[in-house]
Amino acid sequence: MVRRRSAEVRLEAREPTLDWQRYAEDFRVIEQNVEKVVQGKQPEIRLALAALLAEGHILIEDVPGVGKTMLAKAIARSIDCSFRRIQFTPDLLPTDVTGVNVFNQERGDFEFKPGAIFANIVLGDEINRASPKTQSALLECMEERQITVDTETYQLGTPFMVIATQNPIEHEGTYPLPEAQLDRFMMRIGIGYPSSEVEAEILATHGVRSTLPDIGPVADALSVREMIEQTRQVHVSPAVRRYIVDLVEGTRRHPDVYLGASPRASIMLLRASRALAAAEERDYVIPDDVKSLVTPVLAHRVIVTADAVMGGRSSQAVLQDLAAEVAVPVTGNA
Repeated sequence: MVRRRSAEVRLEAREPTLDWQRYAEDFRVIEQNVEKVVQGKQPEIRLALAALLAEGHILIEDVPGVGKTMLAKAIARSIDCSFRRIQFTPDLLPTDVTGVNVFNQERGDFEFKPGAIFANIVLGDEINRASPKTQSALLECMEERQITVDTETYQLGTPFMVIATQNPIEHEGTYPLPEAQLDRFMMRIGIGYPSSEVEAEILATHGVRSTLPDIGPVADALSVREMIEQTRQVHVSPAVRRYIVDLVEGTRRHPDVYLGASPRASIMLLRASRALAAAEERDYVIPDDVKSLVTPVLAHRVIVTADAVMGGRSSQAVLQDLAAEVAVPVTGNA
């Protein structure tokens, strides 16, 4: 268990400049455009956009009919980027995802036919319904943003994001994602049921037809690339970096945890915190940015022990404990 320790450090806070104000405004415009389709889910939309700008991927795990696929489509339409949907089924082949070399009789040589992964936003619908062999076709592209086919390596464009969905209830005919695959996702989020008021609004707007065709792009690939580059410039103080490490190390030492988070989890937590800070018109990360991302970034990377599961403990509960126990850096006189 992680012990509480006192920490009093100086957090570097600077006044937001015009560039960061513009960043936050652009972020809000995209967010509001997506919310026209996915109503009442502003926190989830915000997390998804933060993952996009932090160059991460998201796994949306929830019951059918709550808007998982709609969220991915709305994001793609809002940023005017190429979008491909892969319907994962047991008979889907790895080459359907990555592409394949086909012999061209006219030219007398092989020609590469790109697969569905060659897009800016890729929706992997019901990802756990494909075989492990097909699922593994995503490992290289998600981590290294490239695809290797027959010794030839092809680079993927920017932005590039995989949004995968899966149903946590129905397990017949599915293949659970291995830990190596789960660790490639920056965040795992759930959409959840809407409130009764929001659901009444959904009936009023979606009762006749989907509102997805009504929204248009409010950004393009170039502007998103600029925002991604700007996200990399957000400052993270040594104290906040140490706070991230303490949280991740806590998952490895917790008595209820069988497998803790990896160093990749620390990197993902830092990158996501940068995007969230920039969305708030800040060019520096504060501990609250990190704390708000602990569950979506770390929960799917932590495996609790069998005894803890029998006692009703979950990875989310463990992370909530750690967030409360690990000392938070505070502003003070150094």
